[in-house]
Amino acid sequence: MPYRIKNNDKYNDYWMYVLLLSTIVILIQSLKNYEFTLYDVSISYSILLVPITFLCSNFIVKKFDYKKCIAAICISSVVSIIFSAVMAFAVGKTFTLSNFTGEFCAYVVSQFVNLTIYLFLLNNTKGSYIFILINYLFSILIYYLFFTLMYLDSVLIDNFIMRYVFTIIINFIMAIPIALIDVNFKRGND
Repeated sequence: MPYRIKNNDKYNDYWMYVLLLSTIVILIQSLKNYEFTLYDVSISYSILLVPITFLCSNFIVKKFDYKKCIAAICISSVVSIIFSAVMAFAVGKTFTLSNFTGEFCAYVVSQFVNLTIYLFLLNNTKGSYIFILINYLFSILIYYLFFTLMYLDSVLIDNFIMRYVFTIIINFIMAIPIALIDVNFKRGND
């Protein structure tokens, strides 16, 4: 009779999702200076990844739990700071906190707002598509609100209002399929 090892432990793949969230945050940080033009308004490529960070953190909440998602957000925030410092050193620029304060505060605050509302929706509703979509939209507004507050001195730049409106519209359009994907995630570690 062959010897069989019975191992009922499930593989813990939590670290892969933390790595994914951290990679997306680093990519947002890397793409913030690259822009495309839409109706004579320059918009950063990094805006295309903001809703995906919310999707990733919401997936972590559904698959694991609240505490692990908080840890993932904290780890990705710290990784973002380290990446900014290393890249500033590698390129020969001076590392100042004002270079990434807006993105950091916007990311952390919007993630915590998203996480709090999302967890409430999971526990108190059936995870309706409309509620989850509204949560994404609200989280995106919070992200850009904090981002704008940190860079309030640049509000007078040409096309700022148009840039802001286009950014919000693009993210709202992206949130529609992302919320649909989110609704189809199963809760738990199955």
